[in-house]
Amino acid sequence: MSFPAEAGGSVPAATLPAAPDPYLPGAGSNAYRVERYELELDYKVSSNRLSGRAVLYGVAQAPASAIVLDLAGNLRATKVQLDGRKAGRFSQRAGQLVVAGQAGFQPGQRFTLDIRYEGNPAPRRGLWGEVGWEELSDGVLVAGQPNGAPSWFPCNDHPRNKASYRFTITTDANYRAVCNGVFQSRTTRSSRETWVYEQAEPMATYLATVQIGRYGLLELDAGRHAPAVPQHVAVTPALAGRARTGLALQPAMMRTFTSCFGPYPFPGYTVVVTEDELEIPLEAQGLSILGPNHLDPDWESQRLIAHELSHQWFGNSLTAATWQDIWLHEGFACYAEWIWSEEAGVMTVAGRAGAAWHRLEADAQDILVGDPGPEHMFDDRVYKRGALALHAVRMACGDLAFFALLQEWTAAHRHGSVGTHDFILAINRATAVDAEALLHPWLYEESLPPLPLARVS
Repeated sequence: MSFPAEAGGSVPAATLPAAPDPYLPGAGSNAYRVERYELELDYKVSSNRLSGRAVLYGVAQAPASAIVLDLAGNLRATKVQLDGRKAGRFSQRAGQLVVAGQAGFQPGQRFTLDIRYEGNPAPRRGLWGEVGWEELSDGVLVAGQPNGAPSWFPCNDHPRNKASYRFTITTDANYRAVCNGVFQSRTTRSSRETWVYEQAEPMATYLATVQIGRYGLLELDAGRHAPAVPQHVAVTPALAGRARTGLALQPAMMRTFTSCFGPYPFPGYTVVVTEDELEIPLEAQGLSILGPNHLDPDWESQRLIAHELSHQWFGNSLTAATWQDIWLHEGFACYAEWIWSEEAGVMTVAGRAGAAWHRLEADAQDILVGDPGPEHMFDDRVYKRGALALHAVRMACGDLAFFALLQEWTAAHRHGSVGTHDFILAINRATAVDAEALLHPWLYEESLPPLPLARVS
């Protein structure tokens, strides 16, 4: 879940907060990190029954008597092994799976957890509606942002704990399973098919996904111009024509964003088009999920396609270390829409910025975009005012320095975790702008600053 209705290098260990993220106080742990997940899922579409095996390779970061994992209550762990042996004790309550170690865990200690679990997965309900594993009319959709990952696998559910993944999904024949990463194999046995994907680049738990449907796989023509990033569409035959038409401009978006933001950070990009209409598009690493209602040629649909694509740089490769800095995802993605708007000849960036500023001026000014609080994480003002903060940086330093800054930003923190302070330091290093003085009113004051205008030579 990455978009509201339109009105519109790694963090050093010393900087990690001493407690889980205050925006999601019940999720994640600082006591350990998971470096790799190997997930084997067997799923029956008709009964929504999931049998899973999750092998987690982790390392302790603080003294602890147990490893506390996030796992939704409707999925029950049935067997747990720690380092190849039956775990001495494990218990599950209040959305957490607690695995005790006989001698506890010490910083730097590596461990392997092998967890068998099963149940009928369902979305998690909270401030942001329903997130996680969701049944479609004929298949499955997984949208993990911000805390939906435990609805389908045990994990350390915090965006700064990025790991590699291997997905092995067995489901009914005639359904395609689409996951993050590079497709490895497909095997058929009787009425069941198994799909395997490898996600090598570090990924936050909320970006992990599996999509299941009666999908074929189409390739979008990237044209003769570099960069030729492989782009595919998973879509039912009945919607294939609409998908090709609706996504016809996506290869041009890819070229534009690569020029502006630097190299595309993953081996490929896949768009899943569900048969069900969706309220909003959804993001995952290397993937986006659209409904057929997002395939129109009008600006409203095209801006959403651009928005989700830009998240591959801002949100997926560069991921906020804490949820309070979500403007680093959504403000950047909104600004990417404006860049595409100008490139496509729809409206200039200045025009988009002016229109957004006037809407914000007429709206309540009672939010801190740099720390909006969990109930306002996905408020449209975070998106638009975050984009205006970027526009203010661009107006202050000029186009050449601004786009050089963005490319340096994405390169320096590729596949890492970032915070606002990191971006301020990047601006100060790359430009002559006093970034803290410039950004503070946009991010940490409620009143709306004046509309950013170009420098007068």
